[in-house]
Amino acid sequence: MRDKASNPPRGECRQCWHHAHASREAHKHLAPREDCPACVDHMVNGHPDRMIVR
Repeated sequence: MRDKASNPPRGECRQCWHHAHASREAHKHLAPREDCPACVDHMVNGHPDRMIVR
């Protein structure tokens, strides 16, 4: 069975789901209190259709 971070439910963005449930791993390259560019991009521009689980 795959872990929660790599198994998003239908209708969820794969990237956002991973970043939300594996945030230490996904954000380990960031400095304290530094925003994740990928997360900010999705907040501002929305989720690309190809990343939504069908």
